Amino acid sequence: MPSWAAGLAAALRRRRKELRLTQLELAALARCGPDFLYDVENAKPTLRLDKLVGVLEVLGVRLLLQPGKGGLAVEAADAVAEAVRS
Repeated sequence: MPSWAAGLAAALRRRRKELRLTQLELAALARCGPDFLYDVENAKPTLRLDKLVGVLEVLGVRLLLQPGKGGLAVEAADAVAEAVRS
């Protein structure tokens, strides 16, 4: 498994838990299936980008891609997280 996939999986799982969402709740909010979330959180290296973007939006997370840096950064947006908690 690529290290970027493991890092992304861990960050998204951690964020989901911070928001106190189950995988089923997140799947409903992101309009994807629970199987897709299972794949995301278990670092499947091939995912549909349109579905992943939906999950990121619900979690209030944005991916920062930096050419030449050899990885990705995951950053949570607290304003969106507040809206999800309400």
